[in-house]
Parts: sequence; structure tokens; C-alpha cells
Amino acid sequence: MGDLSRGYRLQLMLDEDEVRALDDWRFTARMPSRAAAIRELLKRGLMAEGFLTAGDGAKSKDFGVVGKDIGVSRDTAGKSASK
Repeated sequence: MGDLSRGYRLQLMLDEDEVRALDDWRFTARMPSRAAAIRELLKRGLMAEGFLTAGDGAKSKDFGVVGKDIGVSRDTAGKSASK
């Protein structure tokens, strides 16, 4: 498998719609696994021009993939802003 070493394990909880969206993208992009798809999406997000960071006090529930919070974006201070 080469020199690739991943020493950290992260647990991620998704709802049914989020898993469906991930799997739909994964199969379209021909990714070999959900883990590979998540790593690729994370890489793309971090590389995106002007990516935003979470501000102080941000909670995990503030960051969904699909659903009710899809109309909320974050400015660079991490405050919620309506689109």
C-alpha cells in the first residue's frame, strides 16, 4: 500500500440525507470508499479560493452538508450570515 500512514481516526456522524449526498457524489466521482470521498471533499474545501474558517464558539451542529442550515453561510469572523 506504499508509505501512506494515517495515524488519526475521526468519527463523523451524518444523517440519512447527508450519507445519500456523500454516496451520490462518491459514485459519480468514482471514489473507492466513503473515507476517500470525504478526504477528497475536505481537500477540495481547504484548497478553495477564499475558504472560510469557523469562529469562536462555533458548534459542530452549525456545519451541515445538506438540510435546513444550507441557507446559512459563515463570514470570516465565524458569525452566521443569511445568503
